Amino acid sequence: ETERDERVLVEEAVDVTLPWDRAPRGARHPLTTIQERIADIFVAMGYQVVDGPEVEAEWYNFDALNFPPDHPVRDLQDTFFVAKNGSGGGPESTETSGMVLRTHTSPVQARTLLARGAPVYAVSPGRTYRTDELDATHTPVFSQIEGLAVDEGLTMGDLKGTLDHWATAMFGPGVVTRLRPHFFPFTEPSAEVDLQCFVCKGASVGDPENPCRTCGSEGWIEWGGCGMVNPRVLIACGVDPERYSGFAFGMGLERSVMFLNNVKDMRDMIEGDVRFTLPFGMEI
Repeated sequence: ETERDERVLVEEAVDVTLPWDRAPRGARHPLTTIQERIADIFVAMGYQVVDGPEVEAEWYNFDALNFPPDHPVRDLQDTFFVAKNGSGGGPESTETSGMVLRTHTSPVQARTLLARGAPVYAVSPGRTYRTDELDATHTPVFSQIEGLAVDEGLTMGDLKGTLDHWATAMFGPGVVTRLRPHFFPFTEPSAEVDLQCFVCKGASVGDPENPCRTCGSEGWIEWGGCGMVNPRVLIACGVDPERYSGFAFGMGLERSVMFLNNVKDMRDMIEGDVRFTLPFGMEI
């Protein structure tokens, strides 16, 4: 028996100096990590993270947010409709609202206001759907994070301060933002938020010999939209606009990943190529 044990030890000996292959290791997608990172920033500011359905009643997606029935975004070429009128609805149109794949996460804000009332500070990350052509900066399915703050005495200055804090926490102290006047039905006044180009830093403006493909030599890249909540939206959600004011903002997570990691083509994020996600996973 002793001889057998010695023979087994010799036959089954393991050479610990031999090289060995590591087991393949996956990585979390950068959209997942940036969504959690942004949520942590706002939770630290006192916001709550809220969620809602991706197949949404048309009332919540449009009517509650001051989109009139004849608004262009309600056409079939802009929105994915999954059920005809009469299949669902919101508090004021139970029998007449259709069902859509939500075009933004703003319906979650309407649901939150109706359920909780004011004051409220909430952010809502999630997938959204639009009939966009697939190219380097657009996809038909993309991720957004939107924020809503409704309280007494909120102003545009509070909105700008919130966005600046977020941008600094995300991209570092050197980031430069600006608000550019725009129009959204659910905010008034409204603005688009631009970040100074992370490639040329604005140096390509007026310099035809050194064009910047990232910003089109404009020096700025659109980040998202924002504004003060339209009083009609507050009324639709049961909030007194004479007492409360609020601001809202929304940004695309894909574009945030592009800014943060200098990704040139948004399509790389949705093609499922492990070679794209692995470098991000190593940083976790």
